[in-house]
Amino acid sequence: MCYDLIGDVHGHSEPLRALLERLGYERLVGVYRHPERRAVFLGDFIDRGPDQRGVIEIVRPMIESGSALSVMGNHEFNAIGYATPAPDGSGHLRAHTDKNENQHQAFLDAYLPGSREHRDLIAWFRSLPLWLDLGPIRVVHACWDPGSMSFLRGLLSADNRLTDDLMVEAFTAGCAAYQAVETLLKGKEVTLPEGSSFHDKDGHERHEIRIRWWDNNASTYRGAFMGPESARTHIPEDALGVGHELGYGHEEPPVFVGHYWLEGAPAPLARNVACLDYSVAKPGGKLAAYRWSGETELSAANFVTVGSGTVGAPDASG
Repeated sequence: MCYDLIGDVHGHSEPLRALLERLGYERLVGVYRHPERRAVFLGDFIDRGPDQRGVIEIVRPMIESGSALSVMGNHEFNAIGYATPAPDGSGHLRAHTDKNENQHQAFLDAYLPGSREHRDLIAWFRSLPLWLDLGPIRVVHACWDPGSMSFLRGLLSADNRLTDDLMVEAFTAGCAAYQAVETLLKGKEVTLPEGSSFHDKDGHERHEIRIRWWDNNASTYRGAFMGPESARTHIPEDALGVGHELGYGHEEPPVFVGHYWLEGAPAPLARNVACLDYSVAKPGGKLAAYRWSGETELSAANFVTVGSGTVGAPDASG
């Protein structure tokens, strides 16, 4: 089987249609299909963009018909928690703070909270697996972390989906399940040395950094930092130390992730690691795909992108 891996869509239906058509998918009886290939979505269908419904109306029929597979993104996970009452009656599993509401507003505007279609969609989000191991390739939203996966296997369903028993712990800071899900869906983080911080893309001060979990050569906080280049000079060059060893084996199957809001010309992060989130929700960003046809070493030539402002015609990348 050959796969087309597709990165974070974030409510941008027109670039998604253009990308699928460029990849050779045709809409037949309401479903985009390819005669020889299968799409695999990296999650984060929702929030931020102008057409939440349009995206769901494309991707859900593809997945339900078998034309595509998908993993859960952190935005689907957050939507589940935002909609699910806490069992102790204290609110919801994901707090309804101003910050969380603002991040989720585009979706809330499109789907009335508590309505039948909103409940149905939240239940569908819960059906998405946290990761896919397809044999020759692997797929996860942010970080392929065997330790987190091993811990969660006894708590997830057999096909790596959230269970009722896992839900509360997965949204409770300090629980081991919370940390494991955070790692898979939001990336591996380490705390910076005392007195160090930086500001993220939304202007929030951060004392932890996401790290290049696949990078066998990263040995300092600055070298391991996965974030905006403008913040790198604020990250100390201290050694990471014991307990923060990094690396994804060169002989492991190729793994595909989204999540990281990359910029510039798409290229593999390592010979067998590729990120497909090229910031479609930013002005000038791209919706990216990777056409995988059996290779063990990934190539920049196999990325395909369309611009964030695309209506019908892709840009020249790929």
